[in-house]
Amino acid sequence: MMIQRYRPYLIRLLITSVIALVFVGILNEGFYLLQREQHDRAPRTVQIVVPIGTAERIAAGEAAVSLPEEMVFVVGDTLEVVNQDSVQHELGPIWVPAGSTGRLVLEEANKFAFSCTFAPGNYLGLDVRLPTTLGTRLTALALSAPPMAVFLFIYGLLAFPIKDGKKKKTLEAGA
Repeated sequence: MMIQRYRPYLIRLLITSVIALVFVGILNEGFYLLQREQHDRAPRTVQIVVPIGTAERIAAGEAAVSLPEEMVFVVGDTLEVVNQDSVQHELGPIWVPAGSTGRLVLEEANKFAFSCTFAPGNYLGLDVRLPTTLGTRLTALALSAPPMAVFLFIYGLLAFPIKDGKKKKTLEAGA
């Protein structure tokens, strides 16, 4: 008997929850696609090649290696330095002898400033960020859909009140 009384409200709550989930899901994915950046990807190996003659060009004050202004990485990326020069080079904790390759797995999100023997100014800044994963996007959906469902439910009750069937039956019986 008690369930019957609240059944129209439960049905409306279920319907508004489904509508909210679909609406918020479309909005979240749409905004994600519009604002997606280069670090919204799976981890990969990023390679920096130090060409022959780099040490001489750096000593002369020239930019020897073409490095981007902003180096953005994802947690889990592997930074690989390939040294084709005739002298050893260093990038923070990576020491790379001539003709060899050094690797650094970027395991935490942070902004790093490493000493670097092949970059102008002798340092290289790395920005390591957390990737936007499917799990991150589903968490955003789980956090935003319930408030939207409550909002739609309350608005629906105010705009379209549920008629009480009991009053109608009582009125018909009394007539």
